[in-house]
Amino acid sequence: MSVSSSVGLRICAPVLVLALCAAPLLADQAPAQLAAAPIPTQVLTARKVFISNAGVNGIGFAILQRAGDADQPYNQFYAAVKGWGRFEVVGAPSDADLVLELRFDSALLALTIVDSKTHFILWTITEPVEYANLAKTWRKNIGLGITNLVTEMKGVVAEPTPGGAKL
Repeated sequence: MSVSSSVGLRICAPVLVLALCAAPLLADQAPAQLAAAPIPTQVLTARKVFISNAGVNGIGFAILQRAGDADQPYNQFYAAVKGWGRFEVVGAPSDADLVLELRFDSALLALTIVDSKTHFILWTITEPVEYANLAKTWRKNIGLGITNLVTEMKGVVAEPTPGGAKL
């Protein structure tokens, strides 16, 4: 059984007119501001971290090998966190407040922040790494990805001031 086009038009036309009339009304309304969800306390109060090399996937490993250093993301991230001075980097997860698990998947860096006591994932940050053909460009792009990842992490772990703003 098919519906004639005139019946379809009689059904669709009022709906279309209603939608067109309501559009300006909806556009005038400002989107509701959502309150920022809290960052887990452990992330804000941690002083000691263990940095874990959670590895790379097959494509990521091939990219890193071609770029000349399969551990480049881990080594650069480790140096950046240590140089930041916000955390004491410890040698064992049991000595840490948080475990920072770094993983490289193809063209994406992923940092998972884990509570070392409960083993719950508290936060995840991802940062794209732009594709490249040359090994030198891959190294540069991975370095930029690590810099961006650490910058984003700094924003997450910034301690709130008494007024509520982050430092």
